[in-house]
Amino acid sequence: MSDAVPDAAGHRSRLRRRLLDHGGETLSDHEVIEYLLALAIPRRDTKPLAKALLREFGGLAPLLAATPAQTMRVAGMGEGAAAALRIVDAAALRLLRQRAKEGPVLASWQALLDYLQADMAHIGIERVRLLHLDTKNRLIRDELVAEGSTDQATVHIRELLRRAIELGSASLILVHNHPSGDPSPSRQDIALTKEIAAAAKPLGIVLHDHIVIGTTGHASLKALGVF
Repeated sequence: MSDAVPDAAGHRSRLRRRLLDHGGETLSDHEVIEYLLALAIPRRDTKPLAKALLREFGGLAPLLAATPAQTMRVAGMGEGAAAALRIVDAAALRLLRQRAKEGPVLASWQALLDYLQADMAHIGIERVRLLHLDTKNRLIRDELVAEGSTDQATVHIRELLRRAIELGSASLILVHNHPSGDPSPSRQDIALTKEIAAAAKPLGIVLHDHIVIGTTGHASLKALGVF
């Protein structure tokens, strides 16, 4: 016996019709999550659950970035529903990453920023990544180099540069996130940037930028004139 409300099937059908005929932009955030959850929980009215998830996580982006364990703390969420959210996040990140990798990174800067924002803005701990570029500014490798607490991550400059030499990197882009949400660079961020740029220069390696990602946007230390 179905536990869906009587009009759930009709409502779901109308959402599907709007999606197919007019595209996803016609759906609100809660309707997107509602329809997605309906694919994983077909016999339930998923609107209340969708709204509860968006309230709990504060919006669509942080919800999709949440871990399965985090989403399953919300009443009504099981592994199937959590997996549905994760697969959408994974597909979106792969699409953004592919766009960022097409051609020289510096020529597709906004695509890179879109990818980094989606991938790092809502992480609850600080992570530092290093993008290695070749002489034509094409991405060689995107590596996680440090992971720390909610307010710091340890970066070993000598190890970063040794890895750059191993890969034959011509230039680098340093990226890290601020779990606080504010991308404004700290004194430590500024000092680290200057140290890496100075240490890389004698090796013929250029530090193109240090990007700080937050939920409210990003900060480019190059644009800020730090180095």
